Amino acid sequence: MNQKPPRVWISNASPKKGEVLRVRAQIEHIMESGLRTDEAGKIRPRNIVTRFEAHLGQALLFAWEPGISVSQNPYIEFTFLARESGELRLRWKDDAGQSASASKSIVVS
Repeated sequence: MNQKPPRVWISNASPKKGEVLRVRAQIEHIMESGLRTDEAGKIRPRNIVTRFEAHLGQALLFAWEPGISVSQNPYIEFTFLARESGELRLRWKDDAGQSASASKSIVVS
């Protein structure tokens, strides 16, 4: 994974209970499909993001397992209903065994 932290945006970090929240997140990642060759003609090893998860507290809100057709620096957007306050935790894992994470606090009124 890249050394830059993931970019995360939340539509409202202090929503009212029942409000729909929109989350946008992007991570810098090469997303190498394993189908291309390098300058010497060798196949480049596959290294893509294999799993993305979003949790609020202990609850899994959203999970995604992208494939090789997803472009470099994948962007994800999803919505959920604000039911309780907590820490929104986002985590990406890739083929190389590396992971990246980000978090944002949400306070429901």
